[in-house]
Formats: sequence, C-alpha cells, structure tokens
Amino acid sequence: MKTKFQSTKIFDGFSTVFRQWRADGTHCQFLHGYGISFKITFEGELDERNWVWDFGGMKRAKGTIDGMNPKAWMDYMFDHTVIMAEDDPYLELFEDMDKNKLIQLRVIPATGAEQFAKFIYDKVNEFVLEETNNRVRVTQVEFKEHNKNSAIYGE
Repeated sequence: MKTKFQSTKIFDGFSTVFRQWRADGTHCQFLHGYGISFKITFEGELDERNWVWDFGGMKRAKGTIDGMNPKAWMDYMFDHTVIMAEDDPYLELFEDMDKNKLIQLRVIPATGAEQFAKFIYDKVNEFVLEETNNRVRVTQVEFKEHNKNSAIYGE
C-alpha cells in the first residue's frame, strides 16, 4: 500500500442564510444566518513541488466548478446568499425576491450543515480529481456554522 499525504485548507469569510423547512418544532425551520466556513481535506501523492494540493490552487485553477473558477464558485454560492432546498414549499416566494434583487438565491438539493458538507464535497472532489489527473482527491469536508457547530461528510 502506497503512503498517501494529506493537507487541509479552510475557506471562510462567508455569510449565508438558509432554513431547514422540514425541521418542524425547532427554530431551524425559520430563516437564519451564519458566518460559515468549511475545511477541505485533500489526499494524494506529492507533486513536483512536494505538495498534495496548492493552497492557493482554487484561485489559480485551470478547471471550473459549474463553469466558474473554484474560488469564484465559493463566493457565488456562499457569500451574502440565501440558500434554499429545491423542494422547499416556499421556493417560489424566494425566487420572486431574487428576481426583484432583494436576495441572492441559490438552490441546492437540501440544506443544513450536513447537506452543505456533502454538497461541497461532491462539487470540489469532482473538480480536484479532474484538476490533478486523479492524483489528489477530497477525503472530507467539515462545514462550520459560527465555529460552534460543524458537520463532516467524507469517505
């Protein structure tokens, strides 16, 4: 078995609002916002610079996530946005607010720290595998709400 190296990178400085519409009986069913961050763990063989992953690699990447530079994608998804689940029964109301430029709406399959960790993992791992010719993969993403709550998704 070959030894694998790991490195981590924290992405922070994002403010986002969401709700978990299925969370009846808790305050999480209401719109609420956090300063969020996420830590990505990369694993793989070292490159010619002796790096697993270039810590500034998201800015200098050749590849894209949803057609955007990875750092731009992170800002687009999480910086001053409202994130709604695609099956939220009030999604149309939020789409109207977005059309009227009251919010920056982002719609994903599901919301909540666990689902955000999975969403980021899926998007970034696909990008990293392609960007490194399968030399590096993402092993986990830890998503944090205000440094007190976190959820981890990974292998």
